Amino acid sequence: MNLFDVDTAVRRIPNPDPRTIAFEAEMSRNWWIVRGPNGGYVAAVMLRALAEAVGDPERAPRSLTLHYAAPPPEGSVRIEVRIERRGRSLSTLSARMFAGEKLLVLALAAFSAPRPGGSLRNARMPEVAPPERCVSLRDVEGGIRLPLHERYDYRWAFGGRPYTGAPEAALGGWIRLEEPRVADALAVAAFTDAFPPAVMSTLTPGSTLGAMPTVDLTIHFRSTLPLEGSSAGDHLLAVFRAREAREGFFEEDGEIWTPDGTLVAHSRQLAVLL
Repeated sequence: MNLFDVDTAVRRIPNPDPRTIAFEAEMSRNWWIVRGPNGGYVAAVMLRALAEAVGDPERAPRSLTLHYAAPPPEGSVRIEVRIERRGRSLSTLSARMFAGEKLLVLALAAFSAPRPGGSLRNARMPEVAPPERCVSLRDVEGGIRLPLHERYDYRWAFGGRPYTGAPEAALGGWIRLEEPRVADALAVAAFTDAFPPAVMSTLTPGSTLGAMPTVDLTIHFRSTLPLEGSSAGDHLLAVFRAREAREGFFEEDGEIWTPDGTLVAHSRQLAVLL
């Protein structure tokens, strides 16, 4: 089994509260960053529990918002999911991750089958070189620094690299799991927080700023995933931009694109500058 699927697995467990569905998950150090597991990895674990609770493959995730109250520890955690409402076409759920009685993550999600309606496609994928012509993070001096970076095949496509004093907080590149796997909603959720923060590119060498933990992350899935015809070897293009950093916080907007220019997700997060 793919390591990503092993490390994001959830197991249903007995729960005395009939209003919630309980799951157990194991937080793996394979996805560790500075002070705990990466927020995108945590998002994928939470999304898997939410999807299991929905129990309807026709209802795909459309929106996922997570608030990170505390870094999850390595090892076992408990996830409690509550179906807030199941309508004819839309399921609304909440979920909480705990270590013992300590709240770690709070999430809200919406699942729905595709709906008929109009189409608006004003978003445009940035023009970048294909993955095979982009430099691998593994070929960049100091590029592999954290366990998380070992889990992805990164191909840097544009923007300044971390601590290069770039004039603009914008960066991105092609990404897939290091163990190739078709990009479903779980993988895309992880991709939205897999790159270094865009604001990091504006920092200069020797900067004391480093850890940038996420406060909240919202992901809007714009396509039912996986897309028809996608393969395990496909890279997706991840684009991230930040505009404001003040009072110790910054926002970051992200987009995830297929090679043919289909927008599959966009994200926004608020994070802390430490």
